[in-house]
Amino acid sequence: MNDSKDSNDPLPSLNALRAFEAASRHLSFRRAAEALGVTEGAIGQHIRGLESELGVKLFERRPRALILTDNGQLYASTVRRAFDLLIDATRAIRPQSLKIAISVTPTFAAKWLIPRLPDFTNMHPGIDLRIVASDRLSHFQSDGVDIAVRYGSPPFGPGLAADLLFEDVLIAVAHPRLLADQARDHDRFPDKVALLHDAHSMWPQYLTRVTGRPGTLDRKNIRFNQTALAVDAAMEGQGIALAHPAFVSRDIAAGRLVRVGDAELLTGAGFYIVTPRKPVHREPVATLREWLHGQAASALSPVSS
Repeated sequence: MNDSKDSNDPLPSLNALRAFEAASRHLSFRRAAEALGVTEGAIGQHIRGLESELGVKLFERRPRALILTDNGQLYASTVRRAFDLLIDATRAIRPQSLKIAISVTPTFAAKWLIPRLPDFTNMHPGIDLRIVASDRLSHFQSDGVDIAVRYGSPPFGPGLAADLLFEDVLIAVAHPRLLADQARDHDRFPDKVALLHDAHSMWPQYLTRVTGRPGTLDRKNIRFNQTALAVDAAMEGQGIALAHPAFVSRDIAAGRLVRVGDAELLTGAGFYIVTPRKPVHREPVATLREWLHGQAASALSPVSS
C-alpha cells in the first residue's frame, strides 16, 4: 500500500483514505486489514498518519470496540461516496463483463443455492458466477457484489430494490432413528428430544403454534449460529431442528430427515432478492433474478443430486 504524494497536495494519500474507508466500514482494524490484504499494523499506521495530517481524531479506540467520532462519521460518509464515484467511473470505461457476484447467507448457499447451481450453469454457460456466503450485509459497490439474497423484511437500505423470493415458513425435522422410541403421534410433539436452535431461535413461537400454549424450553437445548449447522446436527440424530422446507426437501426425500408433526410456522419474514436500483451488470443480473424466481417456484420440490 505504498504511494507517493506531492508535498503541495491538499489531499491525504490514497492508501490512507482506503485504510480509513475500510476501517470505518468494518469498525475493526483487523477486518479492514483482511479486506485490503495488508497487516493490521499498516492500517493503524495509516489511520494515525491521517489523523495527524487532518488534525482531528477519527476514531475512539476502546478495549473491545472501535467507534467513529463525529468528525470521523462525517468524513467516512464523504470518503465512501468519493470511492463509489471512482468505482463507477472505472467500471464505466471497462468492457462490460458477464462476471457477476451474488451474496447469500451460508445456510441459503449450502442448502438451497449450491444444489441448484448446475441448472443455472448449464442454462447460462456464458455467465461467470461468484458466490459470496456471509451473514454480513454486503456493500454492493465496495464489495463487488451485484445481487444478494437476504433474510428479513424490506427496506434493506437506500438505493436498493427488494422483491420477495419466498416467505419464511418453518417445519420441524429430525433423523428417523431419533424418533424410533417415541410414538409418531402428529397430535403430540416429542418431549424427550433435544431442540436444536439457530440464531433466529424460533422454538418458543413454534411450540406455541403446536401446543396452543406458551412454548416452554425446559428440555435439553443445543444452540448454533446458523440454520445449516442445526440441520446437519439433526441429520446426525442430535435433536430436532426448525428449517424452511426448501432447505431440507432433498434430505427428506433421501430419508436422512423426517418431518416431526404437521405444524408449520410462518415467521412474517422472507428471503428477498436485493439489488441496486441501477445495477452495473443489468442483463446478467436480470437473468439471475429470473432464474432464482423460477427455482423458488419449485422450492419445495426435491433437487436431484
